[in-house]
Amino acid sequence: MHALDPATETFVAHRNLLFTVAYELLGSAADAEDVLQETWLRWVKVDLAQVSDDRAYLVRITTRLSLNRLRTMKRRKEAYVGSWLPEPLLTAPDVAEDVELAESMSMAVMLVLETLTPTERAVFVLREVFDLGYDEIATAIGKNTAAVRQIAHRARQHVDARRPRQVVSEGETRAALDSLQHALETGDTQRLLDVLAPEVVLVSDGGGVKQAVPKPVAGAEKIARMFMAGLSRVGAVLTGEPTTVNGNPALLLRLDGDLDGVLTVSVSNARIRGIYYVRNPHKLTRIESATRLTRR
Repeated sequence: MHALDPATETFVAHRNLLFTVAYELLGSAADAEDVLQETWLRWVKVDLAQVSDDRAYLVRITTRLSLNRLRTMKRRKEAYVGSWLPEPLLTAPDVAEDVELAESMSMAVMLVLETLTPTERAVFVLREVFDLGYDEIATAIGKNTAAVRQIAHRARQHVDARRPRQVVSEGETRAALDSLQHALETGDTQRLLDVLAPEVVLVSDGGGVKQAVPKPVAGAEKIARMFMAGLSRVGAVLTGEPTTVNGNPALLLRLDGDLDGVLTVSVSNARIRGIYYVRNPHKLTRIESATRLTRR
């Protein structure tokens, strides 16, 4: 087995970090992979003798490329059909163990990040999630340290005002999901109503390819009726498969064995207050491939 050259070895050592930075900024695994490819192409041209901190240098390249792509994605999202949700990402248990990272990757918080400007989002992610110093962030985004401190403060206030108030344990979220899964699989409307908070909101992303509610829907009774009517209309057997997506408990929902979508939730006081359902097949290709391998 050939030894890797220093540039490749360094890039491989930091690849997971760089991918996570890009994904947190873009909400798209496909775009994050493209950014990593561009980062690699730039990195191999760098004179390593002139680099004092490999990790910081790589994060800087990845951040700047992500910011450029984020600005072009804005136009793509404005033309998107219906509600937009991040591309769900199957994650290993060690991501869930990092509470700060798992929370920041949750659908609920990533939707809040969508309301920040690209620069605010980059500063928030690098500071709050990856704990980079203000000087390091300033270098990464091309601004002075004082400006970065102000942006970080503004972004933190914005996110704190909109993200879920309490940190909920993985076990509590999983228990709520188990109840939801059982209710959907058995058509038990009352059990579904029991696990939904009265003010629950459903956000569904079909991307104009699969049917989905065009705007968020609020209210437990309305959402329960929609789910049950939809199930009776398709006339297929629905099954749920527990998994971990974006560092948090999730369900892969299948109709007659075929992947229909990925469902994640936000929970408060043991009841579901937010449901995020990704049906857009373009956002499910990675999960489809990974689960097809494991189901063989």
